[in-house]
Amino acid sequence: MGDWGFLSSLLDKVQSHSTVIGKIWMSVLFIFRILVLTTAAESVWGDERSEMVCNSNTPGCENVCYDWMFPISHMRFWVMQIIFVSTPTLLYLGHAVHVIHQENKLRQMQKISHSVKSPKYTDENGKVQIKGRLLGSYLAQLFFKILLELAFIIGQYFLYGFVMEPIFHCDMKPCRIKTECFMSRPREKTIFIIFMLVVACVSLALNVLEVFYLLCRRVSRRSKPDVVVHYSANAHYGPFTSVSGLEMEESLKQNHMNKSTENEWSQKSQ
Repeated sequence: MGDWGFLSSLLDKVQSHSTVIGKIWMSVLFIFRILVLTTAAESVWGDERSEMVCNSNTPGCENVCYDWMFPISHMRFWVMQIIFVSTPTLLYLGHAVHVIHQENKLRQMQKISHSVKSPKYTDENGKVQIKGRLLGSYLAQLFFKILLELAFIIGQYFLYGFVMEPIFHCDMKPCRIKTECFMSRPREKTIFIIFMLVVACVSLALNVLEVFYLLCRRVSRRSKPDVVVHYSANAHYGPFTSVSGLEMEESLKQNHMNKSTENEWSQKSQ
């Protein structure tokens, strides 16, 4: 994975700022896309052009037919797909790192002045809580990944389909007549094409599932009813009573004393 080391190290940092489903998506990306692409698929497509044979002795006919049939190699197409799909995640990482840096500054300022507001998106260990602006940024990168995955799947279908044809016919210039061209190892390549398609669909499904997961979690938090606590002047408050509860108790006691004083003054005036 030498050529992918930099991208892998960046995406690995996103794992600490993602949901559980996001971590699964990372594993699918690393193992079933990057690793398979760099180890197995690269060797399979290594002879894609050199082993293609056309029934023509016309110079340049094979090159033109190959370029007509494959505007872009499968390998380069999948590399572009991985890079484009990973880009929104890297942008979210930049936003998350920026937020962490800002809130670390807030913690340092709190040591000097207690009037500084508390960090909102990170805890003491620097772990990100996906809410507010970060939630919007996270959902945005998920939507972009969904759109990019769909675009590449549809693009692959329109470029060369999902099956490697063993024979195709070409009548492009400088081929003088309609020429038959033969691809090398078409079945093996078809297996890899279907495998990469399935992995792309799994990645797409994980992104959609993560969007629903985040939205449902957000809705469930908002739909929780507020807890209303009724206080009584005769109630007993334990050592863990909240500050608002004690304030309510003092207010009720004060009202009771004011009422007693008012009754005494009314009796004296009579």
